[in-house]
Amino acid sequence: RIMGATGILSGLITTGATGDKGWRAAMVAGMISGPLLILALTGQMPVVEVPVSMPMVLVGGFIVGIGVTFGSGCTSGHGVCGMARLSKRSVAATLTFMVVCFATVYVIRHVLGV
Repeated sequence: RIMGATGILSGLITTGATGDKGWRAAMVAGMISGPLLILALTGQMPVVEVPVSMPMVLVGGFIVGIGVTFGSGCTSGHGVCGMARLSKRSVAATLTFMVVCFATVYVIRHVLGV
């Protein structure tokens, strides 16, 4: 199976082959239970700092969802699994992600001064 987190979640919540749901549910359960295991072992959740407001996180999530749809996969699917398989489509997608990311950070930090 190809590990693309967004595709796994999407396939779990959309209608489709029921035989495909089990491994997807196991992956999502693992993604949720991992931090909970850390909480149980250490007494605190892993620290994740996001230096933007919740509305901006939601807008960013929406934009990523659109990109995942048009890009036929997410960064984990293309960047990790696709690149490891030497998929030309994944190499092109990952290069596109990186160029757009660099340009976005440059514009936000140096042009807009945020």
